[in-house]
Parts: sequence; C-alpha cells; structure tokens
Amino acid sequence: MAILTTARLRLEPFNLSHLHGLHEMNADPEVMRYLSGRPETREETMAVIERVQARWLEFGYSWWSFIDLASAQVVGAGCIQNLRRTNTPLPDRTCPLEIGWRLRRDRWHQGLASEAAVAMADFAFGALAAPELYAVCDPENAASASVMRRLGMDDLGIDTWYGHSLRTCRVTAERWASRKS
Repeated sequence: MAILTTARLRLEPFNLSHLHGLHEMNADPEVMRYLSGRPETREETMAVIERVQARWLEFGYSWWSFIDLASAQVVGAGCIQNLRRTNTPLPDRTCPLEIGWRLRRDRWHQGLASEAAVAMADFAFGALAAPELYAVCDPENAASASVMRRLGMDDLGIDTWYGHSLRTCRVTAERWASRKS
C-alpha cells in the first residue's frame, strides 16, 4: 500500500486510526452534498474503511486519508479507483481509473485538493501505468470542476457514472507527462 507525501500532506491508505477523522468529515452534510447527498454514519464510515482495505490488497489502489503534516489530523480523502456505471459498491475493472477527492470544510479553498490530486495522479500514471485518468463530479460542484481544470483535464461533458449524470473529465498519460516537463 502506497503512502504519498506532498508539501503539506501525507496520503495514507485508509486504516482504523483514521476512523474518527474520516467520520467527522463524512458526517458533515456540506462535505457530502455533491457525493451521497447525506451525512454518513459512523458504522458506514467503518464499513468503507474495511472495504477500502480489501481493495488495496486486491488491486493495489483505492482511497487515501489526507493527513495534515503540521497537525497530524485527517483533513481529507482521495482515491484512485475504477469508475462504475451503476451505484453498486462493486468495482468494475472494465471501467477506466478515476481520481477523486474531498476535504473537511475548514480546509476548503487552500489548494489541498489540487496538491493531493497531483500526487495521486503521479501514482496512477507512474506505479499503475494508467493510460488515462478520469474525474467526475456533480454538474453543480464548481470547486471540484476547478480542481479538474487545474489538473489539465479535458471536459468531456455529462455522462452517466454511479447511476447519475455527472460532469466527466479526462487526462491522458501523455498529456500528464507533458504537463510535468
């Protein structure tokens, strides 16, 4: 399981020590507004941690907790995972890889999502040799769409993922490599 580091964050694969911080973030209705549309219970957060740990072992990628280096607190979460057409919890390895993120509300608008996303994209294109990487968001989620633009992703319009009509963006490995040079 890969631990990634940025200037301000350590990205650690979900583990039980992250339960409190992840639940605190996922219980905030504003954080979950464009994701599930509702706060998550502690039991749901625990089940997600267990599911994510299994995916790390099976696939070699999944969700990370974003740990603030200065405070050692969980301030966000992000992933490399396979997109899904339906809203089932089962991964679909035939779908392309997706990059995703969320932050605690008190950490919004500080550049942390972009900082973590660059590290996760580097992991996807490097360690996983991904040919492309997608990101999706609710069409009303301007903050996530802004991160996608900062990553140099092309807007492909609206497509159906997770059973919802979502803004869909993509960056290829070739474009990512040229962005980095």
